[in-house]
Amino acid sequence: MLSKIIIDFKPVSPQYGDLFKGRDPIDIARQLEKAGVLGLSVVTEKEHFGGSLDLLRAITKAVNLPVLRKDFIKTEDDLYETLDCGAKGILLICSTTDNIGELHEKALSIGLKPLVEVHTRDEMKLAESIGAKIIGINNKDITILEKDGGTVDLTLELIKTAPKGAFIISESGISCREDAQKALNAGANAVLIGTAFWQGKIFDFSNNEV
Repeated sequence: MLSKIIIDFKPVSPQYGDLFKGRDPIDIARQLEKAGVLGLSVVTEKEHFGGSLDLLRAITKAVNLPVLRKDFIKTEDDLYETLDCGAKGILLICSTTDNIGELHEKALSIGLKPLVEVHTRDEMKLAESIGAKIIGINNKDITILEKDGGTVDLTLELIKTAPKGAFIISESGISCREDAQKALNAGANAVLIGTAFWQGKIFDFSNNEV
């Protein structure tokens, strides 16, 4: 299963608070690379999630894994900034990005892989209309900072409406190995796990080991 897991480096959860708890994210990124995970994502939004571009730069320099930048991306400058930080992918959120079609096209043209995030059937249709090849189903509602009780069941529902051939990632609301397996069994190609990982529910963090 490790080869289908993306670990989310989100310093702070608006719902659960500090997630890193003094642990060194760079050391953990290196451990995860050795363990064989598919990739990493790094939150750079500071106000609500405690992220930074410095964290993104440090992680991309530390590992050879593909790294996705997660933030509320709005402009082409954000795309170039992402490239400069060494990331290979960029998150584009349907519910918060007015010009998502333009940014999707631009990202592809400069060598970034856009992950288009959806939370509803209408957003899945939007993702399909712009030709998204990588689609993330966020089981929680990002417009309320993921403070809702979303579960992997949303992936099981929305994946039925996904465009054929798209690479589907189930994001958030995955609290245990069983949840991850449910998403994969339903047809997801990968799962993105953040809070549950940092809380030790997916890997054992005793002695800071994965």
